[in-house]
Amino acid sequence: MLLAADIGNTNTAMGLYDGERLVAHWRLTTAPERTDDELEIWLRSLLELEDLRGEDVSGVAISSVVPAMTTAFAAVSGEITSGDVIVVGAGIKTGMVINIDNPREVGADRVVNAVASRERYGPPCIVVDFGTSTNFDVVGQAGDYLGGSIAPGLVISTNALISGTAALRRVEFTTPRAAIGKGTVEAIQSGALYGHAGLVDGIMERIATEVGGDVTRVATGGLASTVVPHCSSVSTIDEFLTLDGLRMIWDMNRGDA
Repeated sequence: MLLAADIGNTNTAMGLYDGERLVAHWRLTTAPERTDDELEIWLRSLLELEDLRGEDVSGVAISSVVPAMTTAFAAVSGEITSGDVIVVGAGIKTGMVINIDNPREVGADRVVNAVASRERYGPPCIVVDFGTSTNFDVVGQAGDYLGGSIAPGLVISTNALISGTAALRRVEFTTPRAAIGKGTVEAIQSGALYGHAGLVDGIMERIATEVGGDVTRVATGGLASTVVPHCSSVSTIDEFLTLDGLRMIWDMNRGDA
Protein backbone atom coordinates (compact mmCIF):
# COMPACT_ATOMS: atom_id res chain seq x y z
CA MET A 1 0.00 0.00 0.00
CA LEU A 2 1.15 3.52 -0.80
CA LEU A 3 0.20 6.34 1.57
CA ALA A 4 -0.20 9.67 -0.28
CA ALA A 5 -0.46 12.88 1.77
CA ASP A 6 -1.13 16.41 0.55
CA ILE A 7 -0.53 18.82 3.44
CA GLY A 8 -2.33 22.11 2.89
CA ASN A 9 -2.64 25.20 5.05
CA THR A 10 -6.15 24.28 6.20
CA ASN A 11 -6.59 20.57 5.53
CA THR A 12 -4.45 17.52 4.93
CA ALA A 13 -5.79 15.07 2.34
CA MET A 14 -4.50 11.50 2.53
CA GLY A 15 -5.17 8.34 0.60
CA LEU A 16 -4.12 4.70 0.56
CA TYR A 17 -3.38 3.12 -2.82
CA ASP A 18 -3.27 -0.52 -3.74
CA GLY A 19 -1.50 -0.16 -7.07
CA GLU A 20 -3.52 2.45 -8.98
CA ARG A 21 -6.66 1.85 -6.92
CA LEU A 22 -7.54 4.28 -4.13
CA VAL A 23 -8.83 2.10 -1.30
CA ALA A 24 -9.22 4.67 1.49
CA HIS A 25 -9.06 8.42 1.85
CA TRP A 26 -9.32 11.05 4.58
CA ARG A 27 -9.47 14.85 4.84
CA LEU A 28 -8.25 16.13 8.20
CA THR A 29 -7.42 19.46 9.78
CA THR A 30 -3.77 20.50 9.37
CA ALA A 31 -2.25 21.06 12.81
CA PRO A 32 1.42 22.16 12.61
CA GLU A 33 1.64 22.22 16.41
CA ARG A 34 1.40 18.42 16.65
CA THR A 35 4.51 16.77 18.03
CA ASP A 36 6.23 13.92 16.22
CA ASP A 37 4.74 11.47 18.71
CA GLU A 38 1.25 12.84 18.10
CA LEU A 39 1.75 12.60 14.35
CA GLU A 40 2.82 8.97 14.62
CA ILE A 41 -0.19 8.09 16.79
CA TRP A 42 -2.41 9.94 14.28
CA LEU A 43 -1.05 8.05 11.28
CA ARG A 44 -1.07 4.65 12.96
CA SER A 45 -4.67 5.22 14.10
CA LEU A 46 -5.75 5.90 10.51
CA LEU A 47 -4.08 2.70 9.35
CA GLU A 48 -5.77 0.74 12.12
CA LEU A 49 -9.13 2.00 10.86
CA GLU A 50 -8.36 0.08 7.65
CA ASP A 51 -7.05 -2.93 9.61
CA LEU A 52 -3.50 -2.18 8.47
CA ARG A 53 -0.15 -1.88 10.20
CA GLY A 54 2.93 0.15 9.33
CA GLU A 55 4.60 -2.80 7.63
CA ASP A 56 1.66 -2.94 5.22
CA VAL A 57 2.66 0.50 3.87
CA SER A 58 5.17 0.08 1.04
CA GLY A 59 5.95 3.79 0.72
CA VAL A 60 4.81 7.34 1.40
CA ALA A 61 4.48 10.26 -1.02
CA ILE A 62 4.14 13.77 0.42
CA SER A 63 3.42 17.22 -0.95
CA SER A 64 3.34 20.06 1.54
CA VAL A 65 2.97 23.84 1.62
CA VAL A 66 3.42 23.94 5.41
CA PRO A 67 7.16 23.87 6.19
CA ALA A 68 6.52 23.25 9.90
CA MET A 69 4.79 19.99 8.97
CA THR A 70 6.96 18.78 6.10
CA THR A 71 10.05 17.55 7.94
CA ALA A 72 8.10 16.10 10.85
CA PHE A 73 5.63 14.26 8.62
CA ALA A 74 8.45 12.80 6.52
CA ALA A 75 10.35 11.66 9.61
CA VAL A 76 7.29 10.03 11.15
CA SER A 77 6.42 8.41 7.82
CA GLY A 78 9.81 6.74 7.89
CA GLU A 79 8.81 5.12 11.18
CA ILE A 80 5.69 3.50 9.74
CA THR A 81 7.14 2.12 6.51
CA SER A 82 10.31 0.39 5.40
CA GLY A 83 9.73 1.67 1.87
CA ASP A 84 10.62 4.95 0.20
CA VAL A 85 9.39 8.28 1.57
CA ILE A 86 9.17 10.85 -1.25
CA VAL A 87 8.70 14.56 -0.52
CA VAL A 88 7.88 16.48 -3.70
CA GLY A 89 10.42 19.24 -4.16
CA ALA A 90 13.87 19.93 -5.57
CA GLY A 91 15.57 16.79 -6.85
CA ILE A 92 12.37 14.78 -7.24
CA LYS A 93 11.54 13.53 -10.72
CA THR A 94 8.17 14.72 -12.03
CA GLY A 95 8.63 14.26 -15.77
CA MET A 96 7.51 17.84 -16.28
CA VAL A 97 9.43 20.92 -17.41
CA ILE A 98 8.69 23.85 -15.06
CA ASN A 99 8.64 26.79 -17.45
CA ILE A 100 8.45 29.76 -15.07
CA ASP A 101 10.94 32.42 -13.98
CA ASN A 102 11.96 30.64 -10.76
CA PRO A 103 10.91 26.98 -10.67
CA ARG A 104 11.69 26.74 -6.94
CA GLU A 105 8.84 29.17 -6.21
CA VAL A 106 6.04 26.91 -7.37
CA GLY A 107 4.23 24.99 -4.61
CA ALA A 108 4.54 21.22 -4.52
CA ASP A 109 0.77 20.74 -4.69
CA ARG A 110 0.60 22.81 -7.86
CA VAL A 111 3.25 20.70 -9.59
CA VAL A 112 1.50 17.52 -8.47
CA ASN A 113 -1.83 18.73 -9.89
CA ALA A 114 -0.16 19.62 -13.19
CA VAL A 115 1.48 16.19 -13.46
CA ALA A 116 -1.79 14.41 -12.72
CA SER A 117 -3.92 16.52 -15.06
CA ARG A 118 -1.51 16.05 -17.95
CA GLU A 119 -1.55 12.28 -17.43
CA ARG A 120 -5.32 12.00 -16.98
CA TYR A 121 -6.60 14.61 -19.44
CA GLY A 122 -3.71 15.41 -21.76
CA PRO A 123 -2.26 18.84 -22.61
CA PRO A 124 -3.17 21.63 -22.74
CA CYS A 125 -5.17 21.81 -19.54
CA ILE A 126 -5.99 24.12 -16.66
CA VAL A 127 -6.52 22.92 -13.09
CA VAL A 128 -8.35 25.04 -10.54
CA ASP A 129 -7.76 23.83 -6.98
CA PHE A 130 -10.20 25.09 -4.34
CA GLY A 131 -8.41 25.27 -1.00
CA THR A 132 -7.23 27.98 1.38
CA SER A 133 -6.33 29.80 -1.81
CA THR A 134 -7.91 29.15 -5.19
CA ASN A 135 -5.04 28.14 -7.47
CA PHE A 136 -5.03 27.93 -11.25
CA ASP A 137 -2.26 25.85 -12.83
CA VAL A 138 -1.61 25.55 -16.54
CA VAL A 139 -0.11 22.76 -18.62
CA GLY A 140 0.82 24.00 -22.09
CA GLN A 141 0.51 22.44 -25.52
CA ALA A 142 3.94 20.81 -25.13
CA GLY A 143 3.08 19.34 -21.74
CA ASP A 144 5.19 21.77 -19.71
CA TYR A 145 4.10 23.72 -16.66
CA LEU A 146 3.46 27.33 -17.68
CA GLY A 147 2.51 28.90 -14.33
CA GLY A 148 -0.88 30.09 -13.22
CA SER A 149 -2.80 32.33 -10.87
CA ILE A 150 -3.39 32.45 -7.10
CA ALA A 151 -6.54 34.04 -5.68
CA PRO A 152 -7.96 34.22 -2.15
CA GLY A 153 -10.02 31.13 -1.42
CA LEU A 154 -13.77 31.14 -0.77
CA VAL A 155 -13.47 30.63 2.98
CA ILE A 156 -10.61 33.04 3.61
CA SER A 157 -12.22 35.82 1.58
CA THR A 158 -15.59 35.38 3.29
CA ASN A 159 -13.92 35.30 6.70
CA ALA A 160 -12.20 38.58 5.86
CA LEU A 161 -15.60 40.10 5.04
CA ILE A 162 -17.13 38.89 8.30
CA SER A 163 -14.20 39.92 10.50
CA GLY A 164 -14.07 43.36 8.92
CA THR A 165 -17.73 44.21 9.49
CA ALA A 166 -19.73 44.65 12.70
CA ALA A 167 -23.15 43.42 11.60
CA LEU A 168 -22.40 40.49 9.27
CA ARG A 169 -22.11 36.89 10.43
CA ARG A 170 -20.85 33.56 9.17
CA VAL A 171 -23.12 31.58 6.87
CA GLU A 172 -23.24 28.11 5.37
CA PHE A 173 -22.08 27.91 1.77
CA THR A 174 -25.42 26.76 0.41
CA THR A 175 -27.08 28.05 -2.73
CA PRO A 176 -29.44 30.99 -2.05
CA ARG A 177 -32.90 31.10 -3.62
CA ALA A 178 -31.73 33.79 -6.04
CA ALA A 179 -28.83 36.13 -6.70
CA ILE A 180 -30.96 38.90 -5.18
CA GLY A 181 -30.81 37.96 -1.52
CA LYS A 182 -33.99 38.63 0.48
CA GLY A 183 -32.03 38.84 3.73
CA THR A 184 -28.51 39.26 5.03
CA VAL A 185 -27.74 35.53 5.05
CA GLU A 186 -28.85 35.05 1.44
CA ALA A 187 -27.06 38.24 0.40
CA ILE A 188 -23.77 36.93 1.84
CA GLN A 189 -24.33 33.51 0.25
CA SER A 190 -24.99 35.15 -3.10
CA GLY A 191 -21.91 37.34 -2.90
CA ALA A 192 -19.69 34.50 -1.68
CA LEU A 193 -20.77 31.71 -4.04
CA TYR A 194 -21.65 33.65 -7.19
CA GLY A 195 -18.82 36.09 -6.59
CA HIS A 196 -16.26 33.29 -6.32
CA ALA A 197 -17.75 31.50 -9.33
CA GLY A 198 -17.41 34.75 -11.28
CA LEU A 199 -13.79 35.03 -10.16
CA VAL A 200 -13.13 31.49 -11.38
CA ASP A 201 -14.84 32.07 -14.73
CA GLY A 202 -13.04 35.36 -15.30
CA ILE A 203 -9.56 34.01 -14.59
CA MET A 204 -10.23 30.72 -16.39
CA GLU A 205 -11.31 32.46 -19.59
CA ARG A 206 -8.31 34.81 -19.54
CA ILE A 207 -5.90 31.90 -19.10
CA ALA A 208 -7.62 29.80 -21.77
CA THR A 209 -7.33 32.69 -24.23
CA GLU A 210 -3.60 33.00 -23.53
CA VAL A 211 -3.05 29.25 -23.97
CA GLY A 212 -5.12 29.10 -27.14
CA GLY A 213 -6.88 26.17 -28.75
CA ASP A 214 -9.09 23.60 -27.05
CA VAL A 215 -8.09 23.56 -23.37
CA THR A 216 -9.34 20.95 -20.89
CA ARG A 217 -10.48 22.48 -17.61
CA VAL A 218 -10.72 20.49 -14.41
CA ALA A 219 -11.41 21.34 -10.77
CA THR A 220 -10.21 19.71 -7.58
CA GLY A 221 -9.94 20.53 -3.87
CA GLY A 222 -12.29 20.40 -0.92
CA LEU A 223 -14.58 23.21 -2.08
CA ALA A 224 -14.79 22.23 -5.76
CA SER A 225 -18.23 20.64 -5.38
CA THR A 226 -19.47 23.82 -3.67
CA VAL A 227 -18.32 26.33 -6.29
CA VAL A 228 -18.17 24.50 -9.63
CA PRO A 229 -21.97 24.06 -10.00
CA HIS A 230 -22.14 27.87 -10.26
CA CYS A 231 -19.34 28.16 -12.84
CA SER A 232 -19.75 28.27 -16.60
CA SER A 233 -16.07 27.74 -17.47
CA VAL A 234 -15.44 24.38 -15.80
CA SER A 235 -17.65 21.36 -15.17
CA THR A 236 -15.29 18.44 -14.52
CA ILE A 237 -14.47 17.73 -10.87
CA ASP A 238 -11.64 15.30 -10.09
CA GLU A 239 -11.77 14.94 -6.31
CA PHE A 240 -8.60 12.89 -5.97
CA LEU A 241 -6.45 14.55 -8.63
CA THR A 242 -3.71 15.62 -6.18
CA LEU A 243 -3.51 12.22 -4.50
CA ASP A 244 -3.33 10.54 -7.91
CA GLY A 245 -0.51 12.89 -8.87
CA LEU A 246 1.41 11.92 -5.75
CA ARG A 247 1.01 8.27 -6.66
CA MET A 248 2.35 8.96 -10.14
CA ILE A 249 5.37 10.88 -8.84
CA TRP A 250 6.11 8.18 -6.25
CA ASP A 251 6.15 5.59 -9.05
CA MET A 252 8.68 7.75 -10.96
CA ASN A 253 10.99 7.98 -7.93
CA ARG A 254 10.63 4.65 -6.13
CA GLY A 255 14.02 3.15 -5.43
CA ASP A 256 15.74 6.55 -5.72
CA ALA A 257 14.96 7.88 -2.22
